[in-house]
Parts: sequence; structure tokens; C-alpha cells
Amino acid sequence: MNDKIFNVIVPKEKKIKIKNGRRREVEEKMYPGYVLVDMVLTEDSWYVVRNTPRVMKFAGPDPTKPMWLSETEVSDLLSRMSGGEKKFKVDLRPGDLVKVIDGPFKDYDAKVSEIDDEHGKVKVLVPIFGRDTTVELDSLQVQKV
Repeated sequence: MNDKIFNVIVPKEKKIKIKNGRRREVEEKMYPGYVLVDMVLTEDSWYVVRNTPRVMKFAGPDPTKPMWLSETEVSDLLSRMSGGEKKFKVDLRPGDLVKVIDGPFKDYDAKVSEIDDEHGKVKVLVPIFGRDTTVELDSLQVQKV
């Protein structure tokens, strides 16, 4: 079926997660349970896809027929999968109150003093022994209150 089925893709993207104070890059499925198939739709190719083990039904208005994706949808999905440079999105501003959710200062309340969007870091003021102490944390280690 190489002349009719060209490409099969499981959409995945790389994400950054913090566990036990360590930053890890993990690969997660973008749409769990979904597979993209680039193919010429004929009776033979449709039979192969439909009768592949563990393929149950198809997304769309009719679960017995596949749903088409436009060229722009596929190109957007592929560009999202390729990733490129990792951008950090920090939804905090200086002066915001946050709660530390990971690391040695877990469960402390703090106040944001600086934000480094390029590296995904946040400097916060943590009250320790009655004085504000500046601590640099990863943006994934804090949560807005």
C-alpha cells in the first residue's frame, strides 16, 4: 500500500515539566487516541485503515468515514510538532501574589519581583524570619493566587 498510504503521524509535542525540583522535557500526545493518515482514498486503502487493529471509529459527523483536514490545519499541526525554539509563557507580572508549589519553598506565599521570559524564570520575595528574601524559581514552580 506504499503507493496509496504515504504517511502516518501520531501528533506529539515537547513540553517542559518540573518534578522533584528538576526540569524535564517530556513528549506528550497532542490529541490522545488520534492518528493522522496521509493517503489516497480508494476502496483498498480505506479497507486497510478501517481494519487496522485497535482502530475503532473516526472523528467527524459520520464515524464510519474519515474526516479531511485542510492544508493549513496540517501545516499548523506539523509546525507545532517540530517545536523550534521553546518559548516560555509566563502569565505573571511584578507585584503579583503567588504560591510556591514545588521545591524547597513549597507552600510559601510570595510576591513576584522580576520576570525573565527568555529563560522562564521568576524572582520572588519569600518572607523568611520576618524579612523578604529574593529567590529565583522556575515559572512552573509558582502558581498565581
